[in-house]
Amino acid sequence: MPGTILGGRYQVQDKIGTGGMATVYRGLDEVLGRTVAIKTMLPQYASDPSFAARFKQEAQAAAALQSPYIVSVYDWGKDADTYYIVMEYLRGTDLKSGIRKHGALDCKKVAQIGSQIAQALSVAHKHDIIHRDIKPQNIMVQPDGNIKVMDFGIARAKNSHLTQDNSVLGTAHYVSPEQTQGKELGPTTDIYSLGIVMYEAATGQVPFQGDDAISVALKQVNEQPKPPSQLNPAVDPSLESIILKCMQKNPAARFQTADELYHTLRDYLAGRMQAVNSATAMLAAQATNKIDRGAGVQPVTSGTASMPRVERTNRYRAQSATEQAAEEEAARQRKHRRNVVLGVIGALVAVAVAAFVVISALQTGAAMRPVPNLIGMDQEEAIDKIRESGFEVGDVKTTYSAEYEEGKVVEQSPTSTQTAEEGSKINIRVSSGESPVDKVAVPDLKNLTEEEAMDRCEEYGLLGRKGEDQEDGNIEAGKVCAQDTEPGEMIARGSTITFHLSSGAGTVDVPDVTGHDADSAESDLAKLGLVVKRDYAHSDGDAEGTVIRTDPAAGTSVEEGREVTIYISLGPEPVETVTVPYVIGYSYSTASSMLSSQGFVVQLAVGSSANGTVIDQSVYNSATYGATITLTTQSETTGGGNGGGSETGDYGNGGQTDPNTGTDTDSGETNANET
Repeated sequence: MPGTILGGRYQVQDKIGTGGMATVYRGLDEVLGRTVAIKTMLPQYASDPSFAARFKQEAQAAAALQSPYIVSVYDWGKDADTYYIVMEYLRGTDLKSGIRKHGALDCKKVAQIGSQIAQALSVAHKHDIIHRDIKPQNIMVQPDGNIKVMDFGIARAKNSHLTQDNSVLGTAHYVSPEQTQGKELGPTTDIYSLGIVMYEAATGQVPFQGDDAISVALKQVNEQPKPPSQLNPAVDPSLESIILKCMQKNPAARFQTADELYHTLRDYLAGRMQAVNSATAMLAAQATNKIDRGAGVQPVTSGTASMPRVERTNRYRAQSATEQAAEEEAARQRKHRRNVVLGVIGALVAVAVAAFVVISALQTGAAMRPVPNLIGMDQEEAIDKIRESGFEVGDVKTTYSAEYEEGKVVEQSPTSTQTAEEGSKINIRVSSGESPVDKVAVPDLKNLTEEEAMDRCEEYGLLGRKGEDQEDGNIEAGKVCAQDTEPGEMIARGSTITFHLSSGAGTVDVPDVTGHDADSAESDLAKLGLVVKRDYAHSDGDAEGTVIRTDPAAGTSVEEGREVTIYISLGPEPVETVTVPYVIGYSYSTASSMLSSQGFVVQLAVGSSANGTVIDQSVYNSATYGATITLTTQSETTGGGNGGGSETGDYGNGGQTDPNTGTDTDSGETNANET
């Protein structure tokens, strides 16, 4: 009862749920001051010694399971006649409610949920624990989108010797064929149930439906499911093949371990379709309602294929038409007998219920009224509705809700599917908004190894996940080069961080960009992951602004991120002109020095003497730097006087010189300087 203290520390508060074997309460751990969920076994089970022993063993086993995708079991015990389990208190909504509200989910979301459930099952199976009741009602979707698998309380440890009581059967819509038939169960029974959960999440409905649990269970054994894509065309073939492999009737045809299923779903999410196709390559033909004569599958008019008969040799053989007809007739007879029995039972139950209602009404003298549906109403609106319907307002409490906004009714007791005495109380629970999420800053994983990145995420209360490798020339191969969530971003504790390891730098061939303009050449190179550097040079044959060449040269294979220099034309080299010195009247040696110092090439005219005086030069004003200038000097055979003269006497003093003695032979009156 609320207010009870269990184990000297756990205060029982309000009831939050009731199952086939237990009632669950919200509670408070008075030692640690935290909210917990307390599951107490129903009295009829607690009084059974064999059940009590099994409960103890299974509680110990469940407490040993540590996974971010499994509800944590903190403690367990017995207080007086009450057996209890103390568990992590979860906020969110169960997957069944989510599917009812939103319908079929996106394929990627289905795979993500399936992947996390598979990881939870992998942990349990490694502890030799089979859940046996995987269904959407036992999958809690948290505010951050991650899931937690609940209710390992009815799970059975494989090494348990307390197996006589097998009366507890998971919900018929999700049980495996071998579970229905009472056969020994292994990890593949949970994989079958998970396949149905994914089927329902992908299509919005369960694969097998019927009027009662027995008819549904029989369909689990005898009928093939419609492919999910027939119910929801948005289901892609790869996810469909994964789901149908999980749901194979023969346990040996399913994924054999939860790890195998997890890795296949991970490959699907990462887009590695080849790996998914390889993992599901042996999917039986009947699962997709196609006829495969080689596999022994016979077509039937009902739209589902019959299973091949399995001989002792484990080889398939097709049934003959006579055999199939006989079996169909036998099945019709069984169905008829079952329907008769169920009809009698149903009639008896209906009579009993009617009698109970009449007797109850006579005993109490109070009228029974249908309970109104208050879910989703504003608090005041719900209170008015309760009174209008002839009831009294009971307890009004608040709770966190990710599904309903603040002020809306999220729970009621009794529910709208029931009737209650006129004037009785209806309790409601009103949303106080979403639960405050404990957030942490995302760590920087760059340059860490995969193991180091996983550890770093764990330190921050996050889950690490390795994505596909990426080429990166700046990060050593095998170390983190990128992460999907930026460092420093605040996210909910327990979220998943996907990171990518470097596979080293990729290589590219330097393209030929000669003749391109500089901007387009740089853009083309940058698109290939190359770093562009510009340099310039004169070129007579290339237009200004176009690429002359690259370094490394075109066609060279280089790593991404490598620097490539493009040489851009400045056009033809400009011509430099220099003023030519005036050297007439100077000795040849002096004139030659003057011109050479200005960068000219000096040449002596034919017939001129290097010992003479310059009387003419081929260029006077200006010339290209390095040009050749020809100098003409006074002939050695003509007079020179002071500075020499020409044969015509235009220069010098006009006298004649003796070529042997160098003395004047004729005196003139004109002075050379005057010239």
